[in-house]
Amino acid sequence: MQNLLKYIHSLTSFSDESWVLLQTALSEKIYKKKELMLQEREVCRSLFYIDKGFCKSYYEIDGVIKNTGFFFENEISTNITSFGSGQPSEFNIVACEELHAIIFDKEKLFKLAEQSPEIETLGRHCIRQFASKQEEFSNLFKLYSTQERLEYLEKKHPEMMQRVSLTQLASFLGVARETLSRIRKRRI
Repeated sequence: MQNLLKYIHSLTSFSDESWVLLQTALSEKIYKKKELMLQEREVCRSLFYIDKGFCKSYYEIDGVIKNTGFFFENEISTNITSFGSGQPSEFNIVACEELHAIIFDKEKLFKLAEQSPEIETLGRHCIRQFASKQEEFSNLFKLYSTQERLEYLEKKHPEMMQRVSLTQLASFLGVARETLSRIRKRRI
């Protein structure tokens, strides 16, 4: 929980009283590699703070996996649309290695936010941080070629290059694994 508390303090000022209160909405869970954290058609009722490990979000279309995001230590993972609207998720979130998560329960969090302005502010900051990352990756596909996207990830998100398999990375970049291999070889 200490990593989460440091993360919270990096986002906003947060009193000891709010921390004690917030802990009533938190639970810890260890996910095994390939264990689903959120399944398609399930309503997302959690924010997942990643304490250790990483996960990915993905769609499965006609048996083909389309990776849409990777989330590492000290980040929040969720389905923002499902979390906010109560509608079923259109994608899955799965642990890519053993993952230690601290789970924010939506219902409890919303009740606490009514009692504590600091918790309400924290919730906004968490969602804003998550949305900023989603927008960053969305813009990658609007503005850059595959090679430029790869270079951007190497520069801005080296953890992805080190920890995500070539197959998963190719899916995320929207190219075949072989194409990504060729691009990487040409640059060496």
